[in-house]
Amino acid sequence: MYAVEMRGITKRFGSFTANDHIDFCVEKGEIHCLLGENGAGKTTLMNILFGLYHADEGELIIDGKSVTKHSARNAFLCGLGMVHQHFMLVDALSIWENVIIGNEPGRFSIDRKESIRQVQAIADSYNFDLNVEEKVSELSVGMKQRVEILKTLYRGAETIILDEPTAVLTPQEVDQLLAIFRDMKKQGKTIIFITHKLNETKAVSDHVTVLRAGKSIHTVQTADVTVNELAGMMVGHEVSFELERAANEPGEVVLSLQNVRLLPNAQNTVSLDVRAGEIVGIAGVEGNGQKQLEEMLLGLLKCKEGKISLYGEDISSWPTRKRVEKGISYIPSDRYQRAILPGFSILDNYLLGNQFDERYVPHGMIDYHVLEERAEELMKAYDVRAVDEKQSIGSLSGGNQQKMVLSREASKDAGFVLACQPIRGLDIGAIQYIREILLKLRQQGKAILLISAELTDIFQLSDRIAVLYKGELMDMRKNEAFTTQSIGLLMAGQKEEA
Repeated sequence: MYAVEMRGITKRFGSFTANDHIDFCVEKGEIHCLLGENGAGKTTLMNILFGLYHADEGELIIDGKSVTKHSARNAFLCGLGMVHQHFMLVDALSIWENVIIGNEPGRFSIDRKESIRQVQAIADSYNFDLNVEEKVSELSVGMKQRVEILKTLYRGAETIILDEPTAVLTPQEVDQLLAIFRDMKKQGKTIIFITHKLNETKAVSDHVTVLRAGKSIHTVQTADVTVNELAGMMVGHEVSFELERAANEPGEVVLSLQNVRLLPNAQNTVSLDVRAGEIVGIAGVEGNGQKQLEEMLLGLLKCKEGKISLYGEDISSWPTRKRVEKGISYIPSDRYQRAILPGFSILDNYLLGNQFDERYVPHGMIDYHVLEERAEELMKAYDVRAVDEKQSIGSLSGGNQQKMVLSREASKDAGFVLACQPIRGLDIGAIQYIREILLKLRQQGKAILLISAELTDIFQLSDRIAVLYKGELMDMRKNEAFTTQSIGLLMAGQKEEA
């Protein structure tokens, strides 16, 4: 019997069709992965299932019963629970208080003792390893996620939807979460697991439904397909995961941080060097000083303690323009905020950061002929797919936008490249292309600081890896000296046992 049947589901936002006649069926007591790239329509489909959106067309059946007037309240009554990407917890309250909010036991006042007993019993039955009297503010990200799952179980959920649940977890926390999924399945729960991560899909799911561009492509038994086959279904063509990081001898120090304090409350400062011809990867759960590091290197955030040097010259107090002219290329973590103007043409976006370059703006006047020639050359070299350079960059796919940014920054005569979350939101084909370009820049002798939340990026590209936790450098070693286990411990703030 199916726990959930969604037949011919269509959802439009104006002229955009997010879900196009999707069929999605989940058997009772299974772990079913909803797989697809960002923008494939996964979250929209699950928001319809949970009653947050109403489908324009199609039929919804839960536990064999057709559902017509659906809402989030009705979803709870139907035994559905949903854990969103962004947690909805009150840090100042305890775990049990967060869990019972809106569903408090007790006739005239909250029965504290009974509430704690009930919540702790549920947590223990699923091996959550939680003390429910602990404050949420004291929990790790992984533990907070367990509290969110606990909230759904407390409300009687039989089918639990989790939207990208591993996005901000350490490797150890991912393993623990997948183990919890298996325990929940043993106790008869149905789990719908939304992700774009192939290895986790293979590790835990029974079936996989692949969405691409708002359409359901395949539903298959996970055991019957390989990671490469799943990748091909997601992007519509064969994908190679082969990537070679050739041996390379680093040269002079290009960028240096000396005793820089990233976070005001960090106990220690950060010191590190990046040499010509090497990639230094910054690993860590997001929110541990990566954004501050990015902004300090560009002069967007003041470096109040310590020194930042480029080619041996102290640039700590320099404005952004002067740093860029000295030799910094920048691929920001948020391209919409800091790399492109979506409403402008590709040509105009190639001028960004080059508006003081006399090749393109001689005597204060833009030479569009030279700019157009350069844009055409870079679009061809970096496979930026568009009608022409006059097309609005906002109309391009995320992958083509990122390739345009990369082509503009990589073509600058800069010895240092700051690459922040360069593959975020991209499909698998674009991800592989971006990685290859970064390795080519390394071979050209560029010094690259790579800040990425994706450990696959860090391991495949980096010569040396530094791990950040609460604004501090937990460790820095050659790539080969780390394992997934050791780097995961450091990301959680734990030193390896001797």
